Amino acid sequence: MPKLTKRLVDSTAAGPAQTLVWDGEVKGFGLRVTPAGAKSYILNYRTADGRTRRYTIGKHGSPWTCEEARTKALAVLRELAAGTDPLAIKEAARVVITVAELVELYLAEGPATKPNKKASSWATDASNLRRHVVPLMGRKAVKSVTAVDVSRLQADIAAGKSAADIKTGFMGRAIVRGGKGIATRVLAIFGAMCEFATKRAILPFNPAKGVELAKGEKKERFLVDREVVALADALAVMEDSRTLAPAMANAIRLLLLTGCRRNEIRSLRWDWVDFDRGCLRLPDSKTGAKIVPLAAAVLELLASMERTSQYVLPSTKTEGHIVGLQKAWDRVRERATELAQVRAQAAGEPLDRAPNLTGVRLHDLRHSYASFAVADGATLFMVGKVLGHRQSRTTEIYAHLHDDPLKAVADRTGKRIADALRLGATRERMPGRSIKPAALGAKT
Repeated sequence: MPKLTKRLVDSTAAGPAQTLVWDGEVKGFGLRVTPAGAKSYILNYRTADGRTRRYTIGKHGSPWTCEEARTKALAVLRELAAGTDPLAIKEAARVVITVAELVELYLAEGPATKPNKKASSWATDASNLRRHVVPLMGRKAVKSVTAVDVSRLQADIAAGKSAADIKTGFMGRAIVRGGKGIATRVLAIFGAMCEFATKRAILPFNPAKGVELAKGEKKERFLVDREVVALADALAVMEDSRTLAPAMANAIRLLLLTGCRRNEIRSLRWDWVDFDRGCLRLPDSKTGAKIVPLAAAVLELLASMERTSQYVLPSTKTEGHIVGLQKAWDRVRERATELAQVRAQAAGEPLDRAPNLTGVRLHDLRHSYASFAVADGATLFMVGKVLGHRQSRTTEIYAHLHDDPLKAVADRTGKRIADALRLGATRERMPGRSIKPAALGAKT
């Protein structure tokens, strides 16, 4: 069979019946000519279950030249090799589906298109889509979604219109809140879902492209030494009074001492702790497997803990690791603030200057670890390595902490000048005489 070319296509005349001319290079790719003379490019292929199907690429002419059609045929064959039936996708696209139905399709089939994305990330995406997108626009037909609709979705989530109190089980609850931060995250997920839909020919284009993301408030919070002391005070008092389980107290200590993420510490196993080399060997994390160097204080803390389970922080109710760390943290930060107020009052210090941990998040312990490291002279590159950041821009949120040495210079210089000013102001003056420049050490 010859290769299909423009000359061959143009010279193929219509016959009394349908005429098929096959390409000599791409298997299944060919030209179809109807008795009326209409010419179109087709691709015959066999599905994984053995069925023979015919995919119509398009009519001959702009934009489907012979070469463009061949390129499309090769792309379709690559999709087939990856397990995707393009004709089935085209057929599905003819069916009007809602945003809610697209959400479920994306969550069911999307993971196959992103094999490196973690299951935990997909679980977060599922929660955001089902609890924010579906309530606000789940009934809307996917093909009717516009950029204006996407912008309105972001604004509504930011305004809290998707907020809800959802019962998740016999004793479970999910408190859904809005805000600019969650609105931007949901919009990013929504955009990825729409991109998936365009590749499946469900959408002709991605309506989320070009929609400006709202700027959320920065929530980075760094503890200072006095606040760490207040936190340690609260942990000790609550452990002694048995109002806080030792595993919960140690979890908070480990988070602050290692800079690890919450789930990395919660699910930590003893066989991941390398005492000989002083590190944690985590087989998996948000950014993949990583090694976390441990300070001597961490190794001492781990060595002092009992081994009653495969988990470093075992649950007292199940065979798994601890759960409910967030609720424990809420109580700890409240207790730390109360104790700091009591200590300040007893010492006669202003209460408004006492450490206040209200609003401090568990993740801020990770930020605090980084802030202490940078303040002690560590480079952003090294901090990123310790924290396990995959991209350098993630560590850049701590860049402003490098201003501290500059502030120290300003403090020393300002103190020296202020001392000279105070000396000049208190120097004894003779009645009716002004201070001469020479008195301040200036040349006359």
